[in-house]
Amino acid sequence: MPQPRALPPIDLDLDQIADAGARQLIGALLNVIEQLQAEHQALREENQRLRDEISRLKGERGTPVFKAKTPPPATDHSSERERRRPTPRQGQSKLQQIVIDRTETLLVDPARLPADAVFKGYEVVVVQDVRLQTDNVRFRKEKWYSPSQGRTYLAPLPLGYAGQFGPGLVTLVLTLYFSGNMSEAKIVDLLRGVGLLISDGHVSDLLIKDRDAFHTEKAAVVEAGLTSSPWQHADDTGTRVNGRNEYCHILCNPLYTAYRTAPTKDRPTVLAGLRNGRPPAYLLNAEALGYLADLPIAATTRQRLLHLPRDTVLDQARLDRLLAEHLPRLGTQPRAWIVAALAVAAYHAQTDGPVVRLLVCDDAGQFTWLTRELALCWVHEGRHYKKLSPFLPQHRAELERVLAAFWVYYDDLLAYRQQPTATERLRLEAAFDTLFGQETGYWQLAERLASTRAKKAQLLRVLDHPEIPLHNNPAELGARQRVRKRDVSFGPRTADGARAWDTFMTLAETAKKLGVSFYQYIHDRVSDANRLPSLADEITRQAQDLNLGASWATP
Repeated sequence: MPQPRALPPIDLDLDQIADAGARQLIGALLNVIEQLQAEHQALREENQRLRDEISRLKGERGTPVFKAKTPPPATDHSSERERRRPTPRQGQSKLQQIVIDRTETLLVDPARLPADAVFKGYEVVVVQDVRLQTDNVRFRKEKWYSPSQGRTYLAPLPLGYAGQFGPGLVTLVLTLYFSGNMSEAKIVDLLRGVGLLISDGHVSDLLIKDRDAFHTEKAAVVEAGLTSSPWQHADDTGTRVNGRNEYCHILCNPLYTAYRTAPTKDRPTVLAGLRNGRPPAYLLNAEALGYLADLPIAATTRQRLLHLPRDTVLDQARLDRLLAEHLPRLGTQPRAWIVAALAVAAYHAQTDGPVVRLLVCDDAGQFTWLTRELALCWVHEGRHYKKLSPFLPQHRAELERVLAAFWVYYDDLLAYRQQPTATERLRLEAAFDTLFGQETGYWQLAERLASTRAKKAQLLRVLDHPEIPLHNNPAELGARQRVRKRDVSFGPRTADGARAWDTFMTLAETAKKLGVSFYQYIHDRVSDANRLPSLADEITRQAQDLNLGASWATP
């Protein structure tokens, strides 16, 4: 497809035009040019894709792709360069952190020494190394028989030994797969290279079979993490389970990261994660009716809904019976709204577990309603501005100016988190209105500013709770770990495999945040030593020092 002739650069200062009507008209025409240019480029790309698809269906080849000599510009619209502030490195010796396993004294050959040589002590050199070798054990178990009791007595295996493989091998396999992101095939190659006889199926069984104790610890970690602070990060990413598209939900805060794979990513699924496996519960009260008041539900449906018992917690079976009795013709969408509203109201009223007060997340619809407060990610908001690609020079200049002011304001919010004051809060609220309420001749930028302005309460939630971050990067980094695992191992093939992915990735990422060695933790549990405290207890202990809910405790 021939390339269109490039338009000459249009660099026009509208302020130099004296006639207000002409100035307004020319500004509108420039925005029309901007829109037509964007639509033209999109149509060209779509047309080329359709032409390539037609060629493919005819058995021909599409337009060849030639790699450029220089890498193309980034398309992820990252704001890391603007957001991050480098921290100075502090030189620190690592020798004191190295655990010495053995000390070996090296002697100088006396034949090399002259007659007047004088001993001056030792020069210490620390060398780190690791051994990877088999430790195959032949156990000879004593066997006794009592004729009077008709019973055989057999010496038990040491703790941690069961089946064909010992705790060291089990620990290594779990660590390499879930923390090292190695595939099962590569783990098998490594083990066979060391000298072990092990099949692909045995490695798979070591990863997912008989792991109930770890699943229990994972549930305890999530419960402790949800209890450790009134706010949480939330995000999700795709995961294929046995070839089907499902979703991995991430919950985290500075002390833990939890993974949960589910078929959907709607509001009830996110709520189920916040409830940490508790059975669904539903409550019709004033709060639930308030959620439903703004939704397009028929008046007759609202009236019949009032026949359900008020202020009474219902389980799934009873709710289904009541809806079938009083609302037999309820449509799919109204039913989903009603069930979600009753579920959220029951969650906020629950007393048998922690209730999250605030979610830090993006502006996806499934995160609304779930918590009393919502804090949106500033980095995510900044990406919307980075996605704008103005054609005209004056529009590019306007966008660059707004983006520069955007990140200056972001820095001011960071400073407020460190030293929050009432005076600075008022200044930042006014500065938000000034920045995102400004007039601009670039229509697309004006729409984006208006969109940001509409999210003021959620973007400025940090003014009420200075301990919460301004971005959702912790959850996105947690999602990135699942993406990397997905790239290496594609996806689990069974429900047990998906559960194992969730459990051990939760334990691995949480151990990293708590400063606990995942390898040592897994070995401690697999060997039945159980000397290390549970990760849940460690979360609870460290949460007392961090005081992540300080602003909620302040009257």
